[in-house]
Amino acid sequence: MPRRFRLRPLTGLAALVGLSALLAVGCSAGGGSSAAPGGLEKTNLRVAAVPAVDSAGLYIAQQRGLFAAEGLHVSILPAISGKTTIAGQLDGEFDVTSGNYVSYILANAAPQAVGLKKAADFRVLAPGSIMEANNQDIMVPPNSGIKTVSGLKGKTIAVNVTQNIGQLLVSSILNDNAVPVDSVRFVPIQFPDMAKALQDHTVDAAWEPDPFITEAEENVGAIPLADSNQGTTENLPIAGYMVTARWLKKYPNTAAAFRRALIKAQTIAANDPAAIQQGMEAFAKVPAITAAVEASPQYPTQMNAALLARLEQLMLHFNMIGQSYDVGQMLRK
Repeated sequence: MPRRFRLRPLTGLAALVGLSALLAVGCSAGGGSSAAPGGLEKTNLRVAAVPAVDSAGLYIAQQRGLFAAEGLHVSILPAISGKTTIAGQLDGEFDVTSGNYVSYILANAAPQAVGLKKAADFRVLAPGSIMEANNQDIMVPPNSGIKTVSGLKGKTIAVNVTQNIGQLLVSSILNDNAVPVDSVRFVPIQFPDMAKALQDHTVDAAWEPDPFITEAEENVGAIPLADSNQGTTENLPIAGYMVTARWLKKYPNTAAAFRRALIKAQTIAANDPAAIQQGMEAFAKVPAITAAVEASPQYPTQMNAALLARLEQLMLHFNMIGQSYDVGQMLRK
């Protein structure tokens, strides 16, 4: 499948998302520490983010001084995945995390799947990304004997962590191509290490988001086998900025300030590819040549339960959760 590099215009779905009801954040009074100047309960925030293009809004908000304009000092820390930051966030190590929605739905609905003893109560503070063409791909090594999705039967496929958005996307692609999901083995490998794993044939294929897709192409000649943005998963919501319900209640003004800055940055990302490139270079440490051609997702400014429900239904179908879960509660105050 040839790689398609392009500057993406706003799509119809992005416009539809723009008409959705505003995502509720904590506007009611809550308990917590004494207010700082400007009404903020807390001004120093630690935010963990997977250094993929899905987090570009966060990087733009930092680089353009949008958080600072709200009186916030934000420290951005790299993460392997949303799943790996959940325990730390529950322990207060992070205020906000940017990661895939699947991991947080699991934390709320099937906590054992993400290593928790009891259910969490994560809320979506702001949306992060909706998948677009070629920004979430299954990659294979150069000269691989695997030429179609059907060739993945019986193979090993790298994901950054198991039981997350990557495994869900790959499972859906396999299912759409009549490949039994239980015929493949998912292997957890961090994104920066996937290209070498492909090169060394440690795995047969790897699911990657950009910029790791582009880096794998440039560094080891990896080839896109299948675009995740197809069939059942087309334009699926991927990542968001997450907080716990307890944090949201304790710091409502801080939450609102963070969201205001982030939504401004999302709007910039949706209309200015150069801003995405600059943010990825500065904070994800992506080389300029890679940042210039990586494929971007949509950067929505609003979210509704119907979008998250698509994920919940796929998770049910592939037995990632055992029963229906009301994702609407993740958007409540």
